[in-house]
Amino acid sequence: MSKQYETVFILTPILSEAQAKDAVEKFSAIITSNGGAIVHEEDWGLRKLAYPIQKKNSGFYHIFEYTATEGTASSGNVVDVLETEFRRDERVLRFMTIALDKHSIAYNEKKRKGLVGRKKEESTESKTENA
Repeated sequence: MSKQYETVFILTPILSEAQAKDAVEKFSAIITSNGGAIVHEEDWGLRKLAYPIQKKNSGFYHIFEYTATEGTASSGNVVDVLETEFRRDERVLRFMTIALDKHSIAYNEKKRKGLVGRKKEESTESKTENA
């Protein structure tokens, strides 16, 4: 049985776009080489941080959604190996890994299809049309 995870990480803003892309490819390769499969990957780009981290006010945000097989600590291995690499890499400011439950997985699928937040927009549009 496989378990699904989501990892968000922030890279330092002093990197060029190419260097940030190389770092993302490195972490993606770590997931796949350790038996994980990437379900979805999203680049949020350079964003302002809520508070300074290592005297930096912005960072490159990136998110991975991936599966790892459960069993003889293999799912733990993927997450452990990935988080160890995050800690060793000076380009990473912060990271967070979450194990997703069935509701989170369903929400992420809806979000990818563009179904999240749609009712508010439609109801707002219908109110303006009726007025």
